[in-house]
Amino acid sequence: MKPYAVIGAGPMGLCSVRNLAKHGIPCVGFEIHSDVGGLWDIDSPTSTMYESAHLISSKRMTEFAEFPMGDEVALFPHHSELKQYFQEYAREFDLYRHYEFDTEVVHCERVDGDWHITTRCKGEEQTRVFGGLLIANGTLHHPNKPQLPGEFAGELLHSSDYRDPAIFDGKRVLLVGCGNSGADIAVDAAHRARSVDISLRRGYYFLPKFIGGKATDAVGGKIKLPRFIQQKISAALSKFMLGTPEQYGLPKPDYKMFESHPVINSLILHHIGHGDIKARRDIAQVDGHRVTFTDGSNGEYDMILLATGYKLHYPFIDRAHLNWESYAPRLYLNVFHPEYDNLFLMGMVEAAGLGWEGRNRQAEMVALYIRQLSEGAESARKLQAIKRARAGSRADGGMNYLNLERMAYYVHKDTYLKALAGHTRDLLKGYEFADTDHFVVSPAAATR
Repeated sequence: MKPYAVIGAGPMGLCSVRNLAKHGIPCVGFEIHSDVGGLWDIDSPTSTMYESAHLISSKRMTEFAEFPMGDEVALFPHHSELKQYFQEYAREFDLYRHYEFDTEVVHCERVDGDWHITTRCKGEEQTRVFGGLLIANGTLHHPNKPQLPGEFAGELLHSSDYRDPAIFDGKRVLLVGCGNSGADIAVDAAHRARSVDISLRRGYYFLPKFIGGKATDAVGGKIKLPRFIQQKISAALSKFMLGTPEQYGLPKPDYKMFESHPVINSLILHHIGHGDIKARRDIAQVDGHRVTFTDGSNGEYDMILLATGYKLHYPFIDRAHLNWESYAPRLYLNVFHPEYDNLFLMGMVEAAGLGWEGRNRQAEMVALYIRQLSEGAESARKLQAIKRARAGSRADGGMNYLNLERMAYYVHKDTYLKALAGHTRDLLKGYEFADTDHFVVSPAAATR
Protein backbone atom coordinates (compact mmCIF):
# COMPACT_ATOMS: atom_id res chain seq x y z
CA MET A 1 0.00 0.00 0.00
CA LYS A 2 1.29 3.48 -0.88
CA PRO A 3 1.62 5.75 2.15
CA TYR A 4 -1.11 8.20 3.07
CA ALA A 5 -0.34 11.84 3.78
CA VAL A 6 -1.74 13.63 6.83
CA ILE A 7 -1.68 17.43 6.96
CA GLY A 8 -1.42 18.86 10.48
CA ALA A 9 -0.16 17.83 13.92
CA GLY A 10 -2.93 19.26 16.07
CA PRO A 11 -5.32 16.95 17.93
CA MET A 12 -7.07 15.84 14.73
CA GLY A 13 -3.88 15.20 12.82
CA LEU A 14 -2.35 13.31 15.73
CA CYS A 15 -5.29 10.96 16.24
CA SER A 16 -5.47 10.44 12.46
CA VAL A 17 -1.84 9.30 12.38
CA ARG A 18 -2.43 7.26 15.53
CA ASN A 19 -5.30 5.33 13.92
CA LEU A 20 -3.58 4.87 10.56
CA ALA A 21 -0.50 3.44 12.27
CA LYS A 22 -2.64 1.31 14.57
CA HIS A 23 -4.27 -0.33 11.57
CA GLY A 24 -1.05 -0.87 9.67
CA ILE A 25 -1.52 1.89 7.10
CA PRO A 26 1.79 3.60 6.19
CA CYS A 27 1.59 7.38 6.59
CA VAL A 28 3.61 10.58 6.63
CA GLY A 29 2.46 13.64 8.59
CA PHE A 30 3.33 17.18 7.58
CA GLU A 31 3.41 20.02 10.11
CA ILE A 32 4.34 23.63 9.37
CA HIS A 33 5.54 24.16 12.96
CA SER A 34 8.49 22.52 14.73
CA ASP A 35 6.37 20.43 17.12
CA VAL A 36 2.94 18.93 17.67
CA GLY A 37 -0.04 20.73 19.23
CA GLY A 38 -1.47 22.77 16.36
CA LEU A 39 -3.79 25.49 17.62
CA TRP A 40 -2.78 24.74 21.22
CA ASP A 41 0.86 25.66 20.67
CA ILE A 42 0.79 29.43 20.89
CA ASP A 43 4.19 29.62 19.16
CA SER A 44 2.96 27.90 16.01
CA PRO A 45 2.68 30.26 13.00
CA THR A 46 -0.90 29.08 12.40
CA SER A 47 -2.05 29.26 16.03
CA THR A 48 -4.68 31.84 16.96
CA MET A 49 -4.24 31.22 20.69
CA TYR A 50 -4.03 34.02 23.27
CA GLU A 51 -2.26 34.05 26.62
CA SER A 52 -5.35 33.77 28.83
CA ALA A 53 -7.06 31.00 26.82
CA HIS A 54 -8.37 27.89 28.53
CA LEU A 55 -10.35 24.94 27.24
CA ILE A 56 -14.07 25.83 27.24
CA SER A 57 -15.16 22.23 27.80
CA SER A 58 -13.98 20.21 30.80
CA LYS A 59 -11.01 17.90 30.42
CA ARG A 60 -12.92 14.66 31.11
CA MET A 61 -15.47 15.48 28.41
CA THR A 62 -12.75 16.45 25.93
CA GLU A 63 -9.72 14.17 26.36
CA PHE A 64 -8.83 11.10 24.30
CA ALA A 65 -10.36 8.07 26.02
CA GLU A 66 -7.20 5.98 25.68
CA PHE A 67 -5.01 8.80 27.04
CA PRO A 68 -6.69 10.61 29.97
CA MET A 69 -5.25 13.85 31.31
CA GLY A 70 -3.54 13.63 34.69
CA ASP A 71 -5.36 14.50 37.90
CA GLU A 72 -2.95 17.42 38.35
CA VAL A 73 -4.24 19.06 35.16
CA ALA A 74 -6.84 21.76 35.74
CA LEU A 75 -10.49 20.93 35.07
CA PHE A 76 -10.46 23.60 32.36
CA PRO A 77 -6.81 23.45 31.29
CA HIS A 78 -4.69 26.40 30.18
CA HIS A 79 -3.41 26.20 26.61
CA SER A 80 0.11 25.49 27.86
CA GLU A 81 -1.15 22.37 29.67
CA LEU A 82 -2.82 21.20 26.47
CA LYS A 83 0.33 21.72 24.43
CA GLN A 84 2.13 19.46 26.89
CA TYR A 85 -0.73 16.94 26.74
CA PHE A 86 -0.45 16.58 22.96
CA GLN A 87 3.32 16.25 23.14
CA GLU A 88 2.91 13.44 25.70
CA TYR A 89 0.22 11.81 23.53
CA ALA A 90 2.56 11.86 20.54
CA ARG A 91 5.37 10.33 22.57
CA GLU A 92 3.12 7.67 24.12
CA PHE A 93 2.02 6.35 20.73
CA ASP A 94 5.32 6.98 18.92
CA LEU A 95 3.81 9.49 16.51
CA TYR A 96 6.82 11.80 16.12
CA ARG A 97 8.54 9.31 13.82
CA HIS A 98 5.74 9.69 11.28
CA TYR A 99 6.04 13.48 11.01
CA GLU A 100 8.10 15.90 8.97
CA PHE A 101 8.18 19.18 10.89
CA ASP A 102 8.86 22.74 9.69
CA THR A 103 7.25 21.53 6.48
CA GLU A 104 4.49 23.39 4.66
CA VAL A 105 2.14 21.66 2.25
CA VAL A 106 2.11 23.86 -0.83
CA HIS A 107 -0.08 21.96 -3.28
CA CYS A 108 -2.06 18.73 -3.57
CA GLU A 109 -3.01 17.46 -7.02
CA ARG A 110 -4.82 14.28 -8.00
CA VAL A 111 -3.09 12.36 -10.78
CA ASP A 112 -4.33 8.94 -11.96
CA GLY A 113 -6.06 8.37 -8.64
CA ASP A 114 -2.99 9.15 -6.50
CA TRP A 115 -2.12 12.39 -4.73
CA HIS A 116 0.94 14.34 -5.83
CA ILE A 117 1.82 16.48 -2.83
CA THR A 118 4.30 19.33 -2.98
CA THR A 119 5.91 20.43 0.28
CA ARG A 120 8.33 23.18 1.22
CA CYS A 121 11.00 22.82 3.92
CA LYS A 122 13.75 25.39 4.49
CA GLY A 123 12.93 27.01 1.18
CA GLU A 124 13.23 23.84 -0.86
CA GLU A 125 10.24 22.20 -2.53
CA GLN A 126 9.70 18.57 -3.42
CA THR A 127 6.77 16.61 -4.83
CA ARG A 128 5.96 13.05 -3.75
CA VAL A 129 3.25 10.55 -4.61
CA PHE A 130 0.84 9.28 -1.94
CA GLY A 131 -1.94 6.75 -2.09
CA GLY A 132 -4.29 8.96 -0.09
CA LEU A 133 -4.71 12.25 1.73
CA LEU A 134 -6.14 13.15 5.12
CA ILE A 135 -6.55 16.91 5.59
CA ALA A 136 -6.41 17.80 9.30
CA ASN A 137 -5.07 21.33 9.38
CA GLY A 138 -7.89 22.71 11.56
CA THR A 139 -10.83 25.06 11.17
CA LEU A 140 -9.80 27.98 13.42
CA HIS A 141 -6.83 29.67 11.79
CA HIS A 142 -8.13 31.71 8.84
CA PRO A 143 -9.90 34.83 10.20
CA ASN A 144 -13.26 36.05 8.97
CA LYS A 145 -12.85 39.81 8.60
CA PRO A 146 -16.10 41.50 7.57
CA GLN A 147 -15.91 44.91 5.97
CA LEU A 148 -16.81 47.79 8.29
CA PRO A 149 -19.38 50.32 7.03
CA GLY A 150 -16.94 53.22 6.78
CA GLU A 151 -13.32 54.05 7.55
CA PHE A 152 -11.92 53.59 11.07
CA ALA A 153 -9.07 55.88 12.08
CA GLY A 154 -7.92 53.80 15.03
CA GLU A 155 -6.37 50.35 15.38
CA LEU A 156 -8.33 47.54 13.71
CA LEU A 157 -7.56 43.97 14.78
CA HIS A 158 -9.08 40.50 14.54
CA SER A 159 -9.15 38.14 17.53
CA SER A 160 -6.59 36.01 15.66
CA ASP A 161 -4.12 38.90 16.16
CA TYR A 162 -4.70 39.01 19.92
CA ARG A 163 -2.14 37.61 22.36
CA ASP A 164 -1.71 39.76 25.46
CA PRO A 165 -4.15 42.12 27.25
CA ALA A 166 -1.44 44.78 27.50
CA ILE A 167 -2.57 45.97 24.05
CA PHE A 168 -5.71 47.37 25.70
CA ASP A 169 -3.95 49.58 28.25
CA GLY A 170 -5.69 52.97 28.47
CA LYS A 171 -7.65 52.51 25.23
CA ARG A 172 -11.31 52.85 24.35
CA VAL A 173 -12.07 49.43 22.93
CA LEU A 174 -14.97 48.13 20.87
CA LEU A 175 -15.29 44.36 20.42
CA VAL A 176 -17.47 43.09 17.59
CA GLY A 177 -18.99 39.65 18.11
CA CYS A 178 -19.38 37.43 21.14
CA GLY A 179 -18.33 33.86 20.55
CA ASN A 180 -16.33 32.12 23.23
CA SER A 181 -13.09 33.84 22.24
CA GLY A 182 -14.81 37.22 22.01
CA ALA A 183 -16.23 36.82 25.52
CA ASP A 184 -12.82 35.82 26.89
CA ILE A 185 -11.13 38.79 25.25
CA ALA A 186 -13.79 41.23 26.46
CA VAL A 187 -13.16 40.08 30.03
CA ASP A 188 -9.40 40.51 29.53
CA ALA A 189 -9.96 44.01 28.15
CA ALA A 190 -12.21 45.00 31.08
CA HIS A 191 -9.19 44.82 33.39
CA ARG A 192 -6.87 46.97 31.26
CA ALA A 193 -8.79 49.26 28.92
CA ARG A 194 -10.10 52.77 29.57
CA SER A 195 -13.51 51.52 28.40
CA VAL A 196 -14.89 48.38 26.76
CA ASP A 197 -18.01 48.14 24.59
CA ILE A 198 -19.22 45.03 22.79
CA SER A 199 -21.33 45.17 19.62
CA LEU A 200 -23.72 42.32 18.80
CA ARG A 201 -26.02 41.94 15.82
CA ARG A 202 -27.79 38.84 17.20
CA GLY A 203 -28.48 37.25 20.54
CA TYR A 204 -26.44 34.53 22.23
CA TYR A 205 -27.25 31.95 24.87
CA PHE A 206 -24.86 31.84 27.83
CA LEU A 207 -23.98 28.92 30.10
CA PRO A 208 -21.80 28.89 33.24
CA LYS A 209 -18.74 26.67 33.38
CA PHE A 210 -19.70 25.33 36.80
CA ILE A 211 -22.89 24.10 38.45
CA GLY A 212 -22.67 23.02 42.06
CA GLY A 213 -18.90 22.94 41.85
CA LYS A 214 -18.91 20.58 38.88
CA ALA A 215 -18.26 21.29 35.22
CA THR A 216 -21.56 22.06 33.48
CA ASP A 217 -20.85 19.73 30.56
CA ALA A 218 -20.05 16.86 32.95
CA VAL A 219 -23.36 17.36 34.79
CA GLY A 220 -25.53 16.91 31.72
CA GLY A 221 -23.19 15.78 28.96
CA LYS A 222 -23.41 12.05 29.71
CA ILE A 223 -27.19 11.93 30.06
CA LYS A 224 -28.86 10.88 26.79
CA LEU A 225 -32.09 12.82 26.30
CA PRO A 226 -34.16 13.67 23.21
CA ARG A 227 -32.86 16.75 21.45
CA PHE A 228 -35.84 19.01 22.20
CA ILE A 229 -35.69 18.09 25.91
CA GLN A 230 -31.97 18.86 26.03
CA GLN A 231 -32.69 22.24 24.48
CA LYS A 232 -35.48 23.07 26.93
CA ILE A 233 -33.54 21.96 30.02
CA SER A 234 -30.37 23.83 29.01
CA ALA A 235 -32.31 27.01 28.18
CA ALA A 236 -34.15 26.83 31.51
CA LEU A 237 -30.87 26.21 33.34
CA SER A 238 -29.26 29.20 31.65
CA LYS A 239 -32.18 31.43 32.60
CA PHE A 240 -32.20 30.19 36.21
CA MET A 241 -28.44 30.51 36.74
CA LEU A 242 -27.68 33.66 34.74
CA GLY A 243 -30.95 35.34 33.77
CA THR A 244 -31.81 36.29 30.21
CA PRO A 245 -29.50 38.12 27.78
CA GLU A 246 -32.04 40.96 27.63
CA GLN A 247 -31.55 41.64 31.34
CA TYR A 248 -27.97 42.60 30.52
CA GLY A 249 -28.91 44.79 27.58
CA LEU A 250 -27.98 42.11 25.05
CA PRO A 251 -30.18 41.07 22.11
CA LYS A 252 -32.66 38.25 22.68
CA PRO A 253 -31.74 35.10 20.73
CA ASP A 254 -34.17 34.51 17.86
CA TYR A 255 -33.40 30.78 17.77
CA LYS A 256 -33.45 27.83 20.15
CA MET A 257 -30.63 26.70 22.42
CA PHE A 258 -27.83 24.86 20.52
CA GLU A 259 -29.02 26.03 17.09
CA SER A 260 -25.91 28.17 17.42
CA HIS A 261 -23.01 27.44 19.74
CA PRO A 262 -23.69 28.83 23.25
CA VAL A 263 -21.12 31.00 25.01
CA ILE A 264 -19.62 29.10 27.94
CA ASN A 265 -18.70 32.18 29.94
CA SER A 266 -20.60 33.89 32.74
CA LEU A 267 -17.81 36.37 33.57
CA ILE A 268 -18.75 38.60 30.66
CA LEU A 269 -22.26 38.96 32.13
CA HIS A 270 -20.68 39.73 35.50
CA HIS A 271 -18.67 42.58 33.96
CA ILE A 272 -21.64 43.87 31.95
CA GLY A 273 -23.67 43.89 35.15
CA HIS A 274 -20.94 45.89 36.88
CA GLY A 275 -20.66 48.40 34.05
CA ASP A 276 -17.14 47.31 33.09
CA ILE A 277 -18.41 46.30 29.66
CA LYS A 278 -21.19 48.14 27.82
CA ALA A 279 -23.49 46.30 25.43
CA ARG A 280 -24.03 47.89 22.01
CA ARG A 281 -26.14 47.03 18.99
CA ASP A 282 -24.90 46.24 15.49
CA ILE A 283 -22.65 48.78 13.78
CA ALA A 284 -24.42 51.11 11.35
CA GLN A 285 -21.60 53.53 10.43
CA VAL A 286 -17.91 54.13 11.12
CA ASP A 287 -16.41 57.59 10.64
CA GLY A 288 -12.91 58.19 11.97
CA HIS A 289 -12.94 57.24 15.65
CA ARG A 290 -16.73 57.50 15.92
CA VAL A 291 -18.96 54.46 15.57
CA THR A 292 -22.74 54.78 15.24
CA PHE A 293 -24.94 51.82 16.10
CA THR A 294 -28.28 50.70 14.66
CA ASP A 295 -30.21 52.09 17.66
CA GLY A 296 -28.81 55.58 16.96
CA SER A 297 -26.31 55.62 19.83
CA ASN A 298 -22.62 56.21 19.17
CA GLY A 299 -19.21 56.05 20.79
CA GLU A 300 -15.58 57.04 20.27
CA TYR A 301 -12.95 54.30 20.09
CA ASP A 302 -9.21 53.87 19.77
CA MET A 303 -9.38 50.19 18.87
CA ILE A 304 -11.88 47.86 17.21
CA LEU A 305 -11.27 44.14 17.67
CA LEU A 306 -13.26 41.83 15.42
CA ALA A 307 -14.21 38.63 17.24
CA THR A 308 -15.99 37.46 14.10
CA GLY A 309 -14.76 33.90 13.83
CA TYR A 310 -12.98 31.94 11.14
CA LYS A 311 -13.45 30.54 7.65
CA LEU A 312 -12.64 27.06 6.42
CA HIS A 313 -9.35 27.37 4.59
CA TYR A 314 -7.54 24.74 2.52
CA PRO A 315 -5.27 26.85 0.28
CA PHE A 316 -3.15 23.89 -0.85
CA ILE A 317 -5.94 22.10 -2.72
CA ASP A 318 -8.41 23.17 -5.39
CA ARG A 319 -11.97 23.54 -4.10
CA ALA A 320 -13.18 21.37 -6.95
CA HIS A 321 -11.51 18.41 -5.24
CA LEU A 322 -13.48 19.03 -2.04
CA ASN A 323 -17.00 19.01 -3.49
CA TRP A 324 -17.35 22.52 -2.02
CA GLU A 325 -20.72 24.26 -2.15
CA SER A 326 -21.67 27.49 -0.42
CA TYR A 327 -20.01 27.69 3.00
CA ALA A 328 -18.38 24.25 3.20
CA PRO A 329 -17.50 21.04 1.37
CA ARG A 330 -20.43 18.64 0.93
CA LEU A 331 -19.24 15.35 2.35
CA TYR A 332 -20.83 12.35 4.01
CA LEU A 333 -20.60 12.81 7.79
CA ASN A 334 -18.38 15.84 7.09
CA VAL A 335 -15.47 13.55 6.18
CA PHE A 336 -16.11 11.24 3.19
CA HIS A 337 -15.84 12.54 -0.38
CA PRO A 338 -18.65 11.14 -2.56
CA GLU A 339 -16.33 9.97 -5.36
CA TYR A 340 -12.76 9.88 -4.09
CA ASP A 341 -11.99 6.91 -1.85
CA ASN A 342 -8.63 8.28 -0.75
CA LEU A 343 -9.45 11.84 0.33
CA PHE A 344 -10.78 12.66 3.80
CA LEU A 345 -11.45 15.99 5.53
CA MET A 346 -10.59 15.23 9.12
CA GLY A 347 -12.03 17.36 11.92
CA MET A 348 -14.28 19.54 9.79
CA VAL A 349 -16.92 18.93 12.43
CA GLU A 350 -18.16 20.80 15.48
CA ALA A 351 -20.73 19.83 18.08
CA ALA A 352 -21.40 20.73 21.69
CA GLY A 353 -19.62 18.07 23.73
CA LEU A 354 -17.97 16.16 20.86
CA GLY A 355 -14.47 16.56 22.30
CA TRP A 356 -11.29 15.05 20.92
CA GLU A 357 -12.55 11.54 21.59
CA GLY A 358 -15.40 12.14 19.13
CA ARG A 359 -12.82 13.16 16.56
CA ASN A 360 -10.72 10.13 17.43
CA ARG A 361 -13.71 7.92 16.65
CA GLN A 362 -13.95 9.66 13.28
CA ALA A 363 -10.28 8.89 12.63
CA GLU A 364 -10.79 5.28 13.71
CA MET A 365 -13.66 4.86 11.24
CA VAL A 366 -11.61 6.36 8.39
CA ALA A 367 -8.60 4.14 9.11
CA LEU A 368 -10.83 1.05 9.20
CA TYR A 369 -12.45 2.09 5.92
CA ILE A 370 -9.06 2.50 4.21
CA ARG A 371 -7.82 -0.83 5.51
CA GLN A 372 -10.99 -2.76 4.74
CA LEU A 373 -11.40 -1.20 1.28
CA SER A 374 -7.85 -2.28 0.42
CA GLU A 375 -8.84 -5.82 1.45
CA GLY A 376 -12.02 -5.73 -0.64
CA ALA A 377 -14.25 -6.16 2.40
CA GLU A 378 -18.00 -6.04 1.87
CA SER A 379 -18.39 -3.63 4.81
CA ALA A 380 -16.15 -1.08 3.08
CA ARG A 381 -17.96 -1.45 -0.25
CA LYS A 382 -21.23 -0.86 1.60
CA LEU A 383 -19.92 2.37 3.13
CA GLN A 384 -18.52 3.35 -0.26
CA ALA A 385 -22.02 3.18 -1.75
CA ILE A 386 -23.54 5.07 1.20
CA LYS A 387 -21.09 7.96 1.00
CA ARG A 388 -21.71 8.36 -2.71
CA ALA A 389 -25.46 8.45 -2.25
CA ARG A 390 -25.51 10.69 0.82
CA ALA A 391 -22.91 13.38 0.17
CA GLY A 392 -23.70 16.41 2.30
CA SER A 393 -25.40 14.38 5.02
CA ARG A 394 -23.87 15.66 8.26
CA ALA A 395 -25.98 14.04 11.01
CA ASP A 396 -27.61 17.21 12.33
CA GLY A 397 -30.25 15.20 14.22
CA GLY A 398 -32.99 17.50 13.00
CA MET A 399 -31.36 20.51 14.61
CA ASN A 400 -32.28 23.75 12.82
CA TYR A 401 -28.82 25.30 12.84
CA LEU A 402 -28.50 28.95 11.87
CA ASN A 403 -27.58 29.49 8.24
CA LEU A 404 -24.18 30.93 9.06
CA GLU A 405 -20.74 30.13 7.71
CA ARG A 406 -19.45 29.09 11.15
CA MET A 407 -22.40 26.70 11.60
CA ALA A 408 -22.07 25.01 8.19
CA TYR A 409 -20.25 21.98 9.60
CA TYR A 410 -22.01 21.64 12.98
CA VAL A 411 -23.57 18.31 13.86
CA HIS A 412 -25.72 16.90 16.64
CA LYS A 413 -23.29 15.02 18.88
CA ASP A 414 -25.40 11.97 19.73
CA THR A 415 -26.60 11.54 16.15
CA TYR A 416 -23.08 11.89 14.81
CA LEU A 417 -21.50 9.48 17.29
CA LYS A 418 -24.24 6.94 16.64
CA ALA A 419 -23.48 7.07 12.90
CA LEU A 420 -19.74 6.69 13.54
CA ALA A 421 -20.34 3.77 15.87
CA GLY A 422 -22.59 2.00 13.37
CA HIS A 423 -20.09 2.24 10.53
CA THR A 424 -17.19 1.30 12.79
CA ARG A 425 -19.05 -1.75 14.06
CA ASP A 426 -19.73 -2.86 10.47
CA LEU A 427 -16.11 -2.30 9.44
CA LEU A 428 -14.83 -4.32 12.40
CA LYS A 429 -16.79 -7.41 11.33
CA GLY A 430 -14.41 -9.96 9.92
CA TYR A 431 -11.44 -7.68 10.57
CA GLU A 432 -8.17 -9.58 10.84
CA PHE A 433 -5.50 -7.72 12.78
CA ALA A 434 -2.06 -7.94 11.25
CA ASP A 435 -0.43 -7.02 14.58
CA THR A 436 -2.60 -8.02 17.53
CA ASP A 437 0.05 -6.95 20.04
CA HIS A 438 0.04 -3.42 18.65
CA PHE A 439 -3.68 -3.08 18.05
CA VAL A 440 -5.73 -1.55 20.87
CA VAL A 441 -9.50 -1.22 20.49
CA SER A 442 -10.65 2.12 21.87
CA PRO A 443 -12.98 1.91 24.91
CA ALA A 444 -15.74 3.37 22.78
CA ALA A 445 -15.38 0.70 20.09
CA ALA A 446 -15.19 -2.09 22.64
CA THR A 447 -18.63 -1.27 24.00
CA ARG A 448 -20.46 -0.72 20.72
